[in-house]
Amino acid sequence: MATQAYLKQNVIVEPLINQWYAWSYLISPATAAMLIANSHLKMMQSFVNAPQVHVSALKNPAMRGGPFLNYGPEKAGAIKTLIDDTISEQPLLLELAGAIQKFSDLLTTEANGFSLEALYQKVPEPLKGYVELVYDLNSFPSLRFIEALLYASPYFNQSSQSLCLSLSQSDERPFALSTPQVNTDGHVYLRMPFSASVLDEFFRMKVEPGALEPIKEALGVAAPDQELFESFFTTEPPPPPPARYAETPIRIRYFGHACILVETRDVAILMDPVISYQQFGGIDRYTYADLPETIDYVLITHNHQDHCMFETLLQLRHRIKQVIVPKNNGGSLADPSLKLVLQNIGFPAVREIDEMESIAVPGGAIIGLPFLGEHADLNIRTKMAYLIRLDDKSILCAADSNNLEPALYKHIHQQLGDVDVVFLGMECDGGPLSWLYGPLLTKPLARKFDQSRRLSGSDCNRGMEIVKQLRPSQVYVYAMGLEPWLTFLTSIQYTDQSRPIIESNQLVEACRSRGIISERLFGHKEIFL
Repeated sequence: MATQAYLKQNVIVEPLINQWYAWSYLISPATAAMLIANSHLKMMQSFVNAPQVHVSALKNPAMRGGPFLNYGPEKAGAIKTLIDDTISEQPLLLELAGAIQKFSDLLTTEANGFSLEALYQKVPEPLKGYVELVYDLNSFPSLRFIEALLYASPYFNQSSQSLCLSLSQSDERPFALSTPQVNTDGHVYLRMPFSASVLDEFFRMKVEPGALEPIKEALGVAAPDQELFESFFTTEPPPPPPARYAETPIRIRYFGHACILVETRDVAILMDPVISYQQFGGIDRYTYADLPETIDYVLITHNHQDHCMFETLLQLRHRIKQVIVPKNNGGSLADPSLKLVLQNIGFPAVREIDEMESIAVPGGAIIGLPFLGEHADLNIRTKMAYLIRLDDKSILCAADSNNLEPALYKHIHQQLGDVDVVFLGMECDGGPLSWLYGPLLTKPLARKFDQSRRLSGSDCNRGMEIVKQLRPSQVYVYAMGLEPWLTFLTSIQYTDQSRPIIESNQLVEACRSRGIISERLFGHKEIFL
């Protein structure tokens, strides 16, 4: 009989595209093209030209999230090879990026308020049939991408997708968005599409034993990697998965950052899944082992890498019945459809929800609420706060909502009434627009504008306006990027003097002074309603 083994709980599984850490904007073809051309290749060439500049920059912790590769000069050759491979393997996406830039420039000069019909003749060949030319009501021109056709085109090439496996020994990981994975000791690379069904079988082996030889063959593990791959498994069974929650009170568990699990006897709802692999550094936490075998609904608040995290989602895909995502605004370059992204990496049941729309679930409903801010004033519709109503209790997960207009919550309260629990992110500094969206810009943005337009959430005053309008009995600050197992995606490193810490402290104290239970969450928390 073949040896039955379990996948170890501390095996890190990093999804990669062109050897870069995968997130939603690397799946959608138009945004992927711009990121490869305007970010990845430029960062890698900068490193090859002057690796010591990158080494010196990263000695300053404040530069961790900047455009610097976290390698020493000895990796310059490997990065040069990756540049050459990217150029040779991605000619279509590089051509698409050039066409987007070229035609955006043309629209700026030639779309002057007259009909756009004649400009269709000037659309570059790579874009023909994939875009609509549109004005807004102030006669500003833009492209609307027909995303479903782009996914059916040669521009969506799953051969660039792969997984990198390694064993975690601590929470510390290099910042992922500015450093590609090049062959490193202790890592196994599996080149396969994220949609491959064998991945569900592989990830089940965390809790269900399986035979090693068939899974090695199905995953295409190269002969030189087989011994290392086998070291990622154990014959020792893990603790059994928890039984489905069956008590009367609603149970809420905080898993870190914006990840909240809400459970009743009838339903399990997981918000923005970002899960730690195991216990490190003395910080108590919930891990994959604390998740139920079946997750009825996963809710994604928005398209940023620390809220829609493929590394976690792919490992949970076989447990998830349905994913609920914000309704998309229809084809703008900065706002790709999250529904199409997830469907094209193998999630079969993805449903969009609109603002103030309700989806019935056992024992209650999930209601989509407007989400202002955190997107640097871009016209992003793929963002949603969620009100979860179960057993006459209500829980608001507002993610990084910035309360730019307090009247919004007045209108929401008039429609929905008081809320029992509020979870609110307060990363009130935020990076500039260019930190995340810079590669998508088709014309330069003045630094003063870039610094003004931030990816920021509410401060104390704005947060308290939400509290005053919705009148909760409990308020929790979350989604702050505080947990060390997430800094590889956020690069956030706070001190006691950091403004988000000061502002969130003030909000907690202001809530407590009103008799409201309040806390800034860290690590883990269990709440019963």
